[in-house]
Amino acid sequence: MRYKLAIAAATLGASALLAGCGGDDSQSPPTGSSSSQSSAFNSADVEFAQQMIPHHRQAVMMADLVESHTFDERVKSLATDIEAAQGPEIKVMTGWLEDWGEPVTPDMEDMEGMEGMDHGSGDMDSMPGMMSDQQMSRLEGLAGPKFDRAFLTMMIAHHRGAIEMAQAEQQNGKFAAAIDLADQIAKSQSQEIQTMKSILGS
Repeated sequence: MRYKLAIAAATLGASALLAGCGGDDSQSPPTGSSSSQSSAFNSADVEFAQQMIPHHRQAVMMADLVESHTFDERVKSLATDIEAAQGPEIKVMTGWLEDWGEPVTPDMEDMEGMEGMDHGSGDMDSMPGMMSDQQMSRLEGLAGPKFDRAFLTMMIAHHRGAIEMAQAEQQNGKFAAAIDLADQIAKSQSQEIQTMKSILGS
């Protein structure tokens, strides 16, 4: 269960301060204006942030394994991109929840009712694309080409889950910056899926 505990601990410990993002402005997650961050949001926005934070956190944990488990520079580059994008997005979404007076960790019963999604028991593992503890343990035990194939296959499924969550926010959300971030996530992760498929097919 160490992975689930690590995700929860990392989520609870996330800073409420919004960190500046380096690089191209088009790559930076939208933060929203200070005057609007405590207004013009709805339950779909809250649920999007509360669920995408641990979802992103697991993707970062998976990416952290890459450096010590593979020699494939393409996979290493992909992992670097994932961490560079999703780390700042976690901080942005944490900041929104703090501004809204909402907990960073959602109530498990509330998660079951998230619009447009089937969450089963409401456990974190039931979020779209979320890997189980067993899958994470298996991934950690692999190396080289076997790791690469497992990592890419799992990350494709993980990205598809994030896209599903982003699409729900696009349909049901109200907070403009959250909708913009959902659009950015859907587009960037769709592109990364194509990259991963290309690596798998080579």
